[in-house]
Amino acid sequence: MSGMYFFPIWSIELGAPQFPEGLGFYIWLDKMTGFNENDLNSINGLNHYIGMQAIEPDSIAELKYMPYIVAVLIVLGVAAFLINKKSVYWSWLVLLVIVMLAGLVDFYLWEYNYGHNLDPRAAIKIPGMSFQPPLIGYKQILNMKAISLPHIGGILPGITLLTTFYLLIKSRKRANA
Repeated sequence: MSGMYFFPIWSIELGAPQFPEGLGFYIWLDKMTGFNENDLNSINGLNHYIGMQAIEPDSIAELKYMPYIVAVLIVLGVAAFLINKKSVYWSWLVLLVIVMLAGLVDFYLWEYNYGHNLDPRAAIKIPGMSFQPPLIGYKQILNMKAISLPHIGGILPGITLLTTFYLLIKSRKRANA
């Protein structure tokens, strides 16, 4: 879990004929950065033509409070380890699942808002078209290929969740044997 402070938790990559080297950005626990120095500016420039809002990391509230939520999860995980009771481990695991699902839902809603709430005065308008990247995976959006995947900082909590779940199930089977 602490790796979320040191590695991006998500990445969104865009590819198109006019950008053969690709564009993309990382979503960190507390910031957003382009794959390259000007990627966010380039993405915002492209998004402007289709009426999407500019991606402005300073205006995204989640980037301000997520470090605290993760810190609380880490402290509770350490407390569960020190208490060393299965019921406490299960409680922590359920809380972790709830936070992870809430994060995915929030990210989906963020993407939905950016991809669907388009400026009607945009230079390029395609009736009925939305420009929402996929939550997870690949999607073709006009001539853009969008790939959205968890990055190292987002994979580590998943590994923590699966490892904890496996160990709890394994200990239950051993106790019943």
